[in-house]
Amino acid sequence: MRLLVTGGAGFIGANFVHTAVHDHPGDSVTVLDALTYAGSRESLDPVAQAVTLVVGDVADADLVDSLVAESDAVVHFAAETHVDNSLADPHPFLRTNVIGTFTVLEAVRRHGVRLHHVSTDEVYGDLELGSAQRFTEATPYNPSSPYSSTKAASDMLVRAWVRSFGVNATISNCSNNFGPYQHVEKFIPRQITNILTGRRPKLYGAGANVRDWIHVEDHNSAVRRILESGEPGRTYLIGADCERSNLSVLQEILTLMGRDADDFDQVTDRAGHDLRYAIDPSTLRSELGWKPRHPDFRDALRATIDWYEANEDWWGPLKDSVEDDYRKRGQ
Repeated sequence: MRLLVTGGAGFIGANFVHTAVHDHPGDSVTVLDALTYAGSRESLDPVAQAVTLVVGDVADADLVDSLVAESDAVVHFAAETHVDNSLADPHPFLRTNVIGTFTVLEAVRRHGVRLHHVSTDEVYGDLELGSAQRFTEATPYNPSSPYSSTKAASDMLVRAWVRSFGVNATISNCSNNFGPYQHVEKFIPRQITNILTGRRPKLYGAGANVRDWIHVEDHNSAVRRILESGEPGRTYLIGADCERSNLSVLQEILTLMGRDADDFDQVTDRAGHDLRYAIDPSTLRSELGWKPRHPDFRDALRATIDWYEANEDWWGPLKDSVEDDYRKRGQ
C-alpha cells in the first residue's frame, strides 16, 4: 500500500509510521508534516531510511493534491491538538483542523483515494462524574473548546463529503493517548519530565476530571484495522476501557517513580475543563475483532516512564519553554 500519513511526525502519527514500517514492510510510506513545535524529524529517526518526509502545510492544496495523486490511502492525523493552546489562540486550529481537512477531502475526492480521518472523543463534550454513560457512535456532538469544536467541524466535513460526493472515508474518535514521543506539554509526559528535571508535578484543580486512557500503540493498531477492514462512511470509537481521574494518574506516576503520592502542586483549573470522557468501543471489537495489546494501565505507564527516562535528548530541549508558557498562565 502507498500510504500518505498527514501529521506523521507528531506524537500519534509518528508512532503509526513506526508500526507501518515494522509490521507492514511492503508499504510505501510518505509523511506530510509542517514540523511545527509538536512535530519533529527526530520522532521519525528510527524509521527515517524507510519513509519519505515532505515538509509542508496540510492546507496547501497544490502540495496535498500532488501527494494524494501518488497514494492508495491517506491516514489523516494532522491537527493542532492542545486545548490550552486553543484557548490562547484559536486561529491555528481553524486553519489546520478545518481548512486542512477540507484540503485533504478535496484531494481524495479528485483522485478516488481511500481516507481515514483520525479524531477525538472530545467532540462529544463531557459526561457526568460517576455516571455509567459512555460515548457511542450515536452520541450527539457537543464540543466545549476551540480545539474540540474544530475537530467536530472536520468530522462533519468528512461525513458530508462521504454523503455528497461518495468519498471512501472512515472516521475514528479515540480517547486520551499516552506513550513514546508525546510532547511534554501533555498531561502524562509533563508530570514525568517534571519529576525527572526536579520540578514538582502540577495538577489542575482537584484532579477529579476523568479521562479514558489508551496506549498509542493500541490506538494505531485500531486505526490500521479500520483502514483495512472498516466500512466506508462509518465512525468507529477507539478506547481501552481505562477510566482514571487525573489525580489517580498523577499519583500512579509519583508512586512508580519512587515519590510520595501527594508530592505535587495544585494549579488554576483550565477554563471549561471537561469533567469526564468514556468510550464504548464495542462496535470496533465486535465487528472488526480489535482488542488492545496493552490492557494493563500500570504496566503501560511504567513503560512510558522508562521511555522518557531513556530519551531526554528528545524531550529535554522542549522542556524549559513549555514550563515557561505554563508559568505565564499560572499553571
